[in-house]
Amino acid sequence: MTRTPSLDVHLQPDQLKAALRKDAEAGLTSSPKWLPPKYFYDARGSELYEQITVLPEYYPTRTERELLRRFARDIAAAASPEILVELGSGSSEKTRLLLDAGVAHGSLHTYVPQDVSASALAAAAEQIAAEFPSLAVHGVVSDFSKSLHHLPRGGRRTIAFLGGTIGNMVPGERAEFLSGIADVLEPGEYLLMGAILVTDPSVLVAAYDDAAGVTAQFNLNVLQVLNTQLNADFPVEDFRHVALWDRENAWIEMRLEAARAMSVRIKELDLDIEFSAGEQLRTEISAKFTLDGIVKELADAGFAVERTWTDPDDRFALLAAARE
Repeated sequence: MTRTPSLDVHLQPDQLKAALRKDAEAGLTSSPKWLPPKYFYDARGSELYEQITVLPEYYPTRTERELLRRFARDIAAAASPEILVELGSGSSEKTRLLLDAGVAHGSLHTYVPQDVSASALAAAAEQIAAEFPSLAVHGVVSDFSKSLHHLPRGGRRTIAFLGGTIGNMVPGERAEFLSGIADVLEPGEYLLMGAILVTDPSVLVAAYDDAAGVTAQFNLNVLQVLNTQLNADFPVEDFRHVALWDRENAWIEMRLEAARAMSVRIKELDLDIEFSAGEQLRTEISAKFTLDGIVKELADAGFAVERTWTDPDDRFALLAAARE
């Protein structure tokens, strides 16, 4: 018999709107201009991202999925999780491999998906509960960067942070975030993290600038989010998608470039933003790692990396790190 999933809501729509207002004003009045990548993911943006994950150029999702398919049982044996927490769970598609392995191992009794959208999380939680009737499913609606203390206890936990999302943070943010995870875990509990590794820049850039233009649509959609949510008048058609490799920082930058000089009105902020022709707005960084580098970052935060799994091309890594 399927158990009814529960949902704890620690982030309301008005709080999300307030955060967008604050971030948009801060980023768009900076020089150079920037926006946080979390605002990509409205309904349209999430749909476009799902399309990106199956593009031939975008290898990280399928590479991570294959690593999970091959090694999920090893992960379950190493961590013996009673509670699997997933940060930024989305549709929980890849996580099913971990849930299968945890149930087969005999230790797992609870799955805790976390995300910012209550409606999307509720739908995903109901589907998981139907597929895994032996598991209790307890969703947490929150911003994982600010509310790790909301994650439930009551058993040995493994926190999964997949997809290479750690790369969306600059080094200082990563250090603070990883230390925050360490603070909420007990010694011997685990973090399972996916990290995209440094590889041929042409391969990296193509993954963020596909031939079909889906990533360009995804990037441009953030302007439509501002138009809809903040009553702005960005002429989306007058911006173009840019993706480039920053060798010094070892990250991909996604930007939007103004095709002409323009003034954009953001009515909800009572703000006018000037763009010169060719001016670029940074919308995302996606850092890439060496194994030694990410192991050191985890060690600095209080974790001991016990196992790593990489694909044959050394483009992606899964790391199982125990809280010391």
